[in-house]
Amino acid sequence: ARDSRGRRWATTFAAAMIPPADSLLKYDTPVLVSRNTEKRSPKARPLKVSPQQPGPSGPVPQPPKTKVPSTSCVPDPTKQAEEILNAILPPREWVEDTQLWIQQVSSTPSTRMDVVHLQEQLDLKLQQRQARETGICPVRRELYSQCFDELIREVTINCAERGLLLLRVRDEIRMTIAAYQTLYESSVAFGMRKALQAEQGKSDMERKIAELETEKRDLERQVNEQKAKCEAVEKRESERRQVEEKKHNEEIQFLKRTNQQLKVVNVQAPGEGLPHPCLPTPLSHAGQTLSSFSYRGPLNTCPHALPRSKGS
Repeated sequence: ARDSRGRRWATTFAAAMIPPADSLLKYDTPVLVSRNTEKRSPKARPLKVSPQQPGPSGPVPQPPKTKVPSTSCVPDPTKQAEEILNAILPPREWVEDTQLWIQQVSSTPSTRMDVVHLQEQLDLKLQQRQARETGICPVRRELYSQCFDELIREVTINCAERGLLLLRVRDEIRMTIAAYQTLYESSVAFGMRKALQAEQGKSDMERKIAELETEKRDLERQVNEQKAKCEAVEKRESERRQVEEKKHNEEIQFLKRTNQQLKVVNVQAPGEGLPHPCLPTPLSHAGQTLSSFSYRGPLNTCPHALPRSKGS
C-alpha cells in the first residue's frame, strides 16, 4: 500500500510540473534529481538512506558481504538498448524551482500506428507553427530533425547497428548544414562589408559629384560671359567693317570718277600722250594708273586749256 501511494504521489507531482517544450521525439516520464547539496540550509534534514546496522565504534572494518550468484552477468538487451539510446539521444534536463528534472528517451518499441501518428503530428506542427514549404526555414528544419530523431529511436530499439548507422547519417547532414550555414554567414558578412564600403564610396562620390557640378556651373557661367563678350566684339567689328566698307566704296567711287575725269582731260590736253602741264605725273601702281590728287576746280580755269569752240 505504501508503494502504491508513493507511485501515485510521484505521478501526480510529475503531472503538476510544467513540462519542457513539446517534441516529436518520445520521452519517458520526467524524474526529479535532488540538487539540495549546494543550497541546503544548516538546519536542513539530511537525505534519507536505507537503515543499516550500527557498526562497532572501533577502527575494525566490517567483514565484506558475501556475493550471491545471480544471472546479472548476462547482458540485458533492454538495458543495452537504453544505454545506446542515451548515447545517441542524450536525456534532456531542465531546472524548475531550484530542482533538476531529467527525462530520458523512451525505450518502448513503436508500432505501425505510432509511425502513422508521428506523420500526423509532423504535419500538424508544420501547419500550427506556419513553417514555410520552400526556402530556408528554421521551424521546418527543427521539426524534421525531431522526426528524424524519433525514427532513429524506433530503429535503434529494433536494431542497434542500424540505429548507429542512421546516427552517422544524421551527424553528416548536420555537419553539412553547419558548413553551409557558416558559408552563408561569412557571405552575408562579406556582403555587409561591401555594402558599407559601397555606401562610404557612394558618399564620397556624391560629394565629388557636388563639387564637379559646382565647378561645371562656374565654367558655364564663364562660357556665357565669354560668349556675350564675343558677340559684343563681333557686333562692334561688324559695324566697324560696314563703316569701313562704306567709306572704301565711297573712296573707290570717287577715285573712279576722278580717273574718268582725268582721262577726259588727258584726251583734250595739247600733245597727245603728254601729261597736262598743270597736272602732276600720275602714279603707277600694279600696272594701273592712279591719280594721287584731288582737283575740285573747274577744268576751264587752267591757262593751258584750249579755247572751246562754240559747238563744243
